[in-house]
Amino acid sequence: MSLRINDTAPDFTAETTQGTIRFHQWIGDGWAILFSHPKDFTPVCSTELGYMAGLKPEFERRNCKILGLSVDPVGDHERWAKDIEEIQGHAPNYPLIGDTNLEVAKLYDMLPAETAGGATGRTAVDNATVRSVFVVGPDKKVKAMLIYPMSTGRNFDEVLRLLDSVQLTAKHKVATPVNWKPGEDVIIVPAVSDEEAKQKYPQGWTAKKPYIRVVPQPK
Repeated sequence: MSLRINDTAPDFTAETTQGTIRFHQWIGDGWAILFSHPKDFTPVCSTELGYMAGLKPEFERRNCKILGLSVDPVGDHERWAKDIEEIQGHAPNYPLIGDTNLEVAKLYDMLPAETAGGATGRTAVDNATVRSVFVVGPDKKVKAMLIYPMSTGRNFDEVLRLLDSVQLTAKHKVATPVNWKPGEDVIIVPAVSDEEAKQKYPQGWTAKKPYIRVVPQPK
């Protein structure tokens, strides 16, 4: 299946380093980040998993859970965690899926549905497309997706900024401009009429163009 923004994130049951989870139930009424890796004991992914562990308190402050995935057994993940802690100072402190049958990778369109077999014998190059980040909302819809090549470490500070943006949009019907950072001005989305905007922003707004109505970030 092809997965797009605003689609329902496919539900699944999987074994993880923190036990069996059912994805939608595990998310509950909060947000979730699902980020995937093509293979255990790979260099770039090792740096990412450790960095994400250090950022976990920031995601928790935003009512967002973290879920990792790698197409190797959970036992391998646990051995890999020791290396990650040694090189990054943080071992993964969030569940890491053992996607040995490639089910989740296929559900999320990271591998072709017709891919045969399981993880055994597959290399990181075989799984090179399993390098995605999915932001999932409380309604279980995909709010954002990022896809990186194996050679480029992902910017998880940017993922945090992205989460701030989509959460702001969900609550206040605003959009964030280029290079926006929390606390900076935002844009009233076009779906909000001027009449509705006057009620929500009685102090008014700066109209750089009729379709670009800038206001301070709502609290």
